[in-house]
Amino acid sequence: MKDRAIYIAAALESIELIQEYTDGYTQNEFLADRKTQDAVIRNLEIIGQALKDYGINELSQQRPEISWHQISGMRNILAHEYLGVDLIMVWERKLSSNLRPVVKKIKL
Repeated sequence: MKDRAIYIAAALESIELIQEYTDGYTQNEFLADRKTQDAVIRNLEIIGQALKDYGINELSQQRPEISWHQISGMRNILAHEYLGVDLIMVWERKLSSNLRPVVKKIKL
């Protein structure tokens, strides 16, 4: 069985990458840059899967004020609705990816 800390580490790394890729970007710049869109989408998928693998129910018990099911559900939307991904929604979710301080507080 894997140490569950790897899932939190993966989520944190993806959060940092999203912030790095979009630092200084406006929404219009994001919408015009397919490479950055792809990078952000992929990292949002990783965040969602990592949180699922860690355990959404446990996360919800530890930090009930956070919509863990909604965050992890984003992965399914991005992975399965790839032909109709709403890039404005992705941009807005990207803004909410500053979960780093919260994710770091999860009890491992």
